[in-house]
Amino acid sequence: MTGAPDIRQHPCESHGPRRDGARPDMIVLHYTAMESAEVALERLCDPEVEVSAHYLIAGDGRIWQMVDEAARAWHAGAGQWRDVHDVNSRSIGIELANRGDHPFSEPQMAALEALMQGIMARWGIAPEGVIGHSDMAPERKDDPGPRFDWARLVRQGLAQGLPEARSCAPDWEAFRSAAQGFGYPEVEDETLLRAVRLRFRPWGRGALAAEDMQIAAAMARV
Repeated sequence: MTGAPDIRQHPCESHGPRRDGARPDMIVLHYTAMESAEVALERLCDPEVEVSAHYLIAGDGRIWQMVDEAARAWHAGAGQWRDVHDVNSRSIGIELANRGDHPFSEPQMAALEALMQGIMARWGIAPEGVIGHSDMAPERKDDPGPRFDWARLVRQGLAQGLPEARSCAPDWEAFRSAAQGFGYPEVEDETLLRAVRLRFRPWGRGALAAEDMQIAAAMARV
């Protein structure tokens, strides 16, 4: 794990107070789907767009802070994780400069790990509180996408991994129950399957399979 990251301050206007005295107990990871970090920074700080995040990390590892961690940034939008519907009030949003169609660079991942380590220590955020935008808004979002290295974060203790489990025959009711128990919102079956695969089996294609059921069995054990 690297040391404390060098963070550049670039305040934006699009934020507000966290509602009902909420404190962040989640981190939501995004990709920008834009051509460069500078273009994303301009958009995230455009008050007319009314979108923001706490941090943006460039491909070369540069980090900008746009919103104070104590404030409510406007990054998550409509969605749900577990029993939380106002994810913005309960989370810190990190944008990664990536179009979504290529791997995340080593400097970017190292900067993310260092940043997350500090955030999680300051706010007492557990690894299970680290999610992707696609986890909490599977009907709308794909980020951080199939190229994001979740396993790397798990190895660093910065995201929740899954225990070993046995595979079994495809069973939509069991899959749905396990995924929703893990935290996923109630959505159409195919949308749910795609969201779970983005996180745990991004190479998966086609109908619900025994490998997906193995993931469901593991989710049911945590």
